[in-house]
Parts: sequence; structure tokens; C-alpha cells
Amino acid sequence: MSSGAFLNHELIGKTDGRRGLATPALVLDLKAFERNLSAMQEHCSRVGFKLRPHAKTHKSVSIARRQLQAGAIGLCCAKLGEAEALAEGGIDSLLVTSPVVASQGFSRIAKLNAKLKDFMIVADSAHCVEGYAKAGAQSGKKLKVLVDVDVGLHRTGILPGEPALGLAKRIAASPHLEFVGLQGYAGAVQHIEEFEERRKQSLAALKQLGDTRDMIAGAGIPCPIVSGGGTGTFNIDAEARVFTELQAGSYIFMDKQYGEVKIANAAPLPFETSLFVQTTVISANMPGLATTDAGFKAFATDAGPPALHAGAPEGASYFYFGDEQGGIMGAAGMKPGDVVLCTAPHCDPTVNLHDAYHVVDGDKLVDIWAIEARGRSA
Repeated sequence: MSSGAFLNHELIGKTDGRRGLATPALVLDLKAFERNLSAMQEHCSRVGFKLRPHAKTHKSVSIARRQLQAGAIGLCCAKLGEAEALAEGGIDSLLVTSPVVASQGFSRIAKLNAKLKDFMIVADSAHCVEGYAKAGAQSGKKLKVLVDVDVGLHRTGILPGEPALGLAKRIAASPHLEFVGLQGYAGAVQHIEEFEERRKQSLAALKQLGDTRDMIAGAGIPCPIVSGGGTGTFNIDAEARVFTELQAGSYIFMDKQYGEVKIANAAPLPFETSLFVQTTVISANMPGLATTDAGFKAFATDAGPPALHAGAPEGASYFYFGDEQGGIMGAAGMKPGDVVLCTAPHCDPTVNLHDAYHVVDGDKLVDIWAIEARGRSA
């Protein structure tokens, strides 16, 4: 979808276009975003990881292309719908990181496998493997499959050790499948604020994954890929010498949650906040209180209210005033028309509430990028 299809497109290229945005608007600071891209890619190159960033964070073909241009080997997708949206946009190296069990899903997998240069998916049960084998046969080429290993989150994944080995053997024995490795995601540890505790739990999880890899290799089954990890453990994961590739996603944007995560010297993670929701004060008739146009429908609310980044007095705080409105307490001196910039509480689901990124460089709106996979939750 071209930028001309979106509200605010007439502001592109104008020096003060950012301030004129119809709000609420999802805003992406281009320079900060590009620095985050470079920082993670440089880290991966330094520690010997390949980078396969997770598109569930951004759901955008434009961002996926930039990640590939920066050195990523492909993209992860949480759902088939995300993979289909990126494939339609020309992204041809994708890993779906959630098991698929429905017959309709197997047909969609077959189409993706036939279309893409490099398509992979994870399995954590014999049911998955049986369906994937049918998809591989239907697609006309072997379907690449990773075993999803439960390293402690208990959301998806087969138990490490013998259960994972048994599933790998089942995949390797299928004429329509190719076993290519393991996935393990220690999602429960990504937001542990204290570094040493996060490091301890992450390395314990990765030991299970490494032991399972060694068991599978010892059974004579090659295991070339071990994929996983995240933004919260990006500087821990290499220490375990288990992963071959990193699936971090939120590093490109950051949010309030990741802003609270610290590294070894108690400093913040070395990525900048680049994603914001811009909102406008629409009413300010009560002393110390301002009402904005960004409520529950503009932010994911699982992590509480957003943090105020710019445009409000120091010490002010944001709260949800309803579906369409937000409120600012401590809003002394604020007036209708004031523009406020908020840091998303949780970036991934906040993105899914918006149609496009308003890409800014300073006060200039330089482009509008579609969020093609918005709402593709199946």
C-alpha cells in the first residue's frame, strides 16, 4: 500500500509535518530505528550469531526489507497470516515460530513452502508432523521443520531430551520433511529486570536446549540450526554457545517494559526508544488535568499506561480515560492542541492497533509505512 493511501500523507516532506499529524498516530523515529538496526546486527556479527529477527514486533514489509538489507538472514513470524503478508511483499526467507495443527493451516503451509525460497516451521507434536508431511507432499518439495523445545515457558514446545529426540527422528524419517534443527525461547526470563538473575535463568534454559542438540546429533541426526533468544537476553545468549541464530524482535523499537531491563552494569539495554504514539490534548478545563485523543484503542494495555516521553510537564503521568481518550495528571499549563509523545507500554500489540508507521526525521515526516500484517492473527 502506498503512503498516499493513508491519512497524513499530504504532510510528507514538510519541515514541521510531524506536529501536524492527525492523532493518535504511531510514530517511528527513523534515525533511532536505524541505530538500533545497526547495533543488533553488529552485536550478532561480533559474537558469531546469524540474525533472524521476529516480525511479530513490527508486522511490516518495509521494516523487514530494512532488516534484511542490514544483514539479517530472514524473518520470524508468529502466525501463518504474518508469513503470508510478508511473502506477498516479497520477503522469501521466513520461519513460523508457532506450531500449526489445523487442516486449513496445513494447506496454507503447502502454499508458502511452494512459493518461498526458504520457508521453515516448528513442530512440538506428532500431530504437527503428520500434517506437515501432507503439506510437504502437496507443495512438491520437502518442508523444513525445527523441533520447538520447551525450555521453561510451558507455552509451546516438547520437553527437552528424549521427547525432543523422538520427534526429531519422526521428522527425519518422513520423505516429505527435512529436520533442520531446534527452537527454544525462554520468554519468561526476557523481562527480569536484574541482570544476574536474568543471566542465571537464561543460561539454565539454554543448557537444556544444548543438551538436547547434543543428544540429537549423537543419534546421527544433523542439527544445523538452533534458533531463539530475545531482546532481553541478547547479550547473554552467546555465552551459552548454543544458538546459531537470534530471534530478537523488540530491539528495533523498545518500549516501557524493556526500558526497565538492565544489563550487567545496571545500565539500560543499548537500544533507543524509536517507537511512539503521538497524541493531542483535546480538553483541559480542570486544573492539573488534560484529556488527550489516545485511549484504550491506541495502546496495548497489558503493561499499564504509556510513559510520557515529551510534551508534558516533568512528573506528569498518563492514564486511560476511556476507549478514545487518555488523561494526563499533573498537566499544569497544558492546553488544547498541545502535542504529546508517549512510549508504548508494550510495543508488539500496540503496533497491531495501528495501520501505519509515521516515519519522522526530527520534525519532518519523511514517509508512511504500511503495517501489512496488522490483524493477521491466524
